[in-house]
Amino acid sequence: MRIIYMGTPEFAVAPLKALVEGGYEIVAVVTMPDKPAGRGHHVQYSAVKEYALSVGLPVLQPEKLKDEAFVEELRSYKADLQIVVAFRMLPEVVWAMPRLGTFNLHASLLPQYRGAAPINWAVINGDKETGVTTFMLKHEIDTGNVILQERIPIGDNENVGSVHDRLMELGTGLVVRTVDLIAKSDAEGTPLPTTAQAEIEAGELRPAPKIFKETCEIDTTKTVAEVHNFVRGLSPYPAAWCNLTIGGTTYENVKVFATEKGHGPISLQCADGEISLTELQLPGKKRMPAKALLNGLR
Repeated sequence: MRIIYMGTPEFAVAPLKALVEGGYEIVAVVTMPDKPAGRGHHVQYSAVKEYALSVGLPVLQPEKLKDEAFVEELRSYKADLQIVVAFRMLPEVVWAMPRLGTFNLHASLLPQYRGAAPINWAVINGDKETGVTTFMLKHEIDTGNVILQERIPIGDNENVGSVHDRLMELGTGLVVRTVDLIAKSDAEGTPLPTTAQAEIEAGELRPAPKIFKETCEIDTTKTVAEVHNFVRGLSPYPAAWCNLTIGGTTYENVKVFATEKGHGPISLQCADGEISLTELQLPGKKRMPAKALLNGLR
């Protein structure tokens, strides 16, 4: 089965690596164009491109996915199946191209958290569990029929970085199982078993929109529990922030990485009590515990 793999960040590397090392035929990889990064504006490859080049896979980096030259090049690989992990929205001319279609790995229990930041929003909303889903692509984003799902619990004090890493490992296995299931159905000439998202009981659906800097400002009209969940849902990246006045000096855009209920060396007053900011980063400084930050300011 000839497979084209599409992805960009670190989250998408592990499933690709598992497929390559498992002997699956990856005929090409599609990822985002290179971009300049850092003060020197050195060209930075995506994590997926770096891995693909290290194992000798052809890499395609289209600026526009509807570009005729890209579409023709993609078609030339005669893929039977396409896999999408943390990439971009695909036009129909791309996702409908392979004879077996295109499936996506999404880091939530669909139909919950359709959108760009499902892991963050599950933690921000204080969910006790999340998971990964593979589903077939169709017109409306993140709405296709579900192939497989797996669940994991979320710890009360676990941050999004930890959840991300566990979902990456869980998703890797799910991608491989999904490819095997599609191959089995194809070999047997039977329909792929899937479930329409409308048939999955999920309660009130919550979205997972893209997160911007203004999204990350701490709102002290919220409860202690809500602020705690908000901070861990954005830690370590992109990080919650607030403006703090310490010793008569106001520091703007202070990043907050961890909190605890109650009073501490640096605290905020919330709607129902105080919350201690236990790990912070002043602009231009290193991330550090609150006590060390105060010692440095002396």
